[in-house]
Amino acid sequence: MSDRDMTIGGLAAAAVNVETVRYYQRRGLLPLPEKGARGTGSVRRYGGADAARLIFIRRAQQLAFTLEEIAELLQLQDGGDRRSVRR
Repeated sequence: MSDRDMTIGGLAAAAVNVETVRYYQRRGLLPLPEKGARGTGSVRRYGGADAARLIFIRRAQQLAFTLEEIAELLQLQDGGDRRSVRR
């Protein structure tokens, strides 16, 4: 089993629905995988790291963080400027 074995429906089942996944992708919170990433055809495939990021976003929302604040927290995880995030 590869790391990228989920379709968008499988990813959405982790915490949300398909339209929410697409919305997070448009907002830049969740990366858009390459079409056919380790799969066949033009189906986009997602992995465990994508599911973990999605669950993090949902949990942060439950803790009353805004999507803008969540984006800043995700920048930390992605190696962003920690000083600017602290401010």
